Amino acid sequence: MEYLQQSFSVKFEYKVFFTTGIFDLTNEGFNDFLVADSTSASLKKILFVVDQDVLKAKPELADKIRRYFAIHKAAQLIPEIILMPGGETVKNDESHFSKLLDIINQYSIDRHSYVAAIGGGSVLDMVGYAATVSHRGVKHIRIPTTVLSQNDSGVGVKNSINYFGKKNFLGTFAPPVAVFNDDQFLLTLSDRDYRSGIAEAIKVSLIKDASFFEWLENNASALVARDMDTMKYLIKRCAELHLNHIAGLDPFEKGSSRPLDFGHWSAHKLEQLTNFKVLHGEAVAMGIALDTVYSNLSGKLDIDATHRVVNLIKKIGFEITHPLLEITGNDSPILIGLQEFREHLGGELTIMLLNKIGEGVEVHEMDAALIKKASEILKNEYAAVSAV
Repeated sequence: MEYLQQSFSVKFEYKVFFTTGIFDLTNEGFNDFLVADSTSASLKKILFVVDQDVLKAKPELADKIRRYFAIHKAAQLIPEIILMPGGETVKNDESHFSKLLDIINQYSIDRHSYVAAIGGGSVLDMVGYAATVSHRGVKHIRIPTTVLSQNDSGVGVKNSINYFGKKNFLGTFAPPVAVFNDDQFLLTLSDRDYRSGIAEAIKVSLIKDASFFEWLENNASALVARDMDTMKYLIKRCAELHLNHIAGLDPFEKGSSRPLDFGHWSAHKLEQLTNFKVLHGEAVAMGIALDTVYSNLSGKLDIDATHRVVNLIKKIGFEITHPLLEITGNDSPILIGLQEFREHLGGELTIMLLNKIGEGVEVHEMDAALIKKASEILKNEYAAVSAV
């Protein structure tokens, strides 16, 4: 059999900026980026899509954007600010995705223009997906507004919506052209949303950086008290660890290995089972607790480290288990979630567990009996004990 073979590589590059007051008239950072990013002499357009919850918390935002672009003219602002619902609603209902495609078409946003998303991770996911499938890729700028999106999802390369009742069934791997983390948006968050993003910091520290985990232990009280300097360090360190991972051997997850999904196989199912009433970070915290205890029961993680992990989760203020994580038989919903996670990976089951704090290990099977035991230990032994 004859054949031709082609092989080429494509370089991806983007910056994650950290700033305060991104649309303050004296803050030229956003405009400077647009000037530096220009690839032709023609005037570029920029369309803003904003999480409506953000606009409720910062009603002056739309006018600030318009005033900013009246002075800083590196791109032509589309005056209409597009509002989208926040949370999983925007990913569950495909009409929001279709509406955004119509708007991108209506305003003739081309491959040299920009769609900028301001909001939490769900809005960023949906807007990113719409941008990357329009004209095979319109430039996308992310402006995350939650702890979770600033330290995790917003700095990555994944875009998606939910479909067939499955989380992130439709999506693309396509990096933004830039990410702008503005710490002023964090001031608008409820304590619950603020706390939720800390779960991803615990996750990445457990699999990649033991010293960062120790820092989290030492600074848990300051994080709970919403000390801004402490949170700014957490977000920057998390973003750095995530970017380092993306630069590794499998940034677009062609294989079945997804180490950054530690604690996520049960979390994704729990979110779905509760109709997303349990926030992503809350579900991840419980998923981390479950897989940490499982790691201990399977002979990998020592008991002292197990205590430290569960204690930190509780000290931050998370619940460590949920009735829907309990296993009563082989048809228990959470075990079905394990099978769905394997399907989502598109290959053999690959689950990240812990050898020790700061060092993950991948396994390709999970023992249902041990999962059941782990959930019982969390419910009967850990849940009743106060954090130290």
